[in-house]
Amino acid sequence: MARSFKILTAGDVKAGDRIPPLAVDVTATTVVLGALASRDWRPMHHDRDFAKNQGVRDIFLNTPNQAAWFERYLSDWAGPLGRLGRMRFKMRTSVCPGDTMVIEGVVKAVETDAVGCCWAEIDVGLTVTGEAATTCAVRIALPANERDNPWLRRGGEWKP
Repeated sequence: MARSFKILTAGDVKAGDRIPPLAVDVTATTVVLGALASRDWRPMHHDRDFAKNQGVRDIFLNTPNQAAWFERYLSDWAGPLGRLGRMRFKMRTSVCPGDTMVIEGVVKAVETDAVGCCWAEIDVGLTVTGEAATTCAVRIALPANERDNPWLRRGGEWKP
């Protein structure tokens, strides 16, 4: 079966590469649907009055919602064969309706482990009006070549 997309391989990536930014206009729907999808019923993610009474300017994106945006950003870049290994992030401020969040990343390193899996280490940032809202460190597996598929790695071949 012929593929209709280009495969991003570890050889296509090097330290210092910048990943194109993703800008998203956050709406109340963005916030509420993310909370619903992650079964987060806490009112600060859907009740504007409650959030404001807690000292927050509005309802805001929850942790799983931000994680999903980071995963979408990275999978858009890496393509269908990129496989997230690890992700660690720190939320510094809330992302609310009316904000435009901009997600950008830079490749810090590319390496191959002892079993031949190729890894890209990426620093990702989410900013709102130029200010860091969330920082994220990611380790994502990329195919070594067009015949490799990190999703087929199991057991000792998968060590994120």
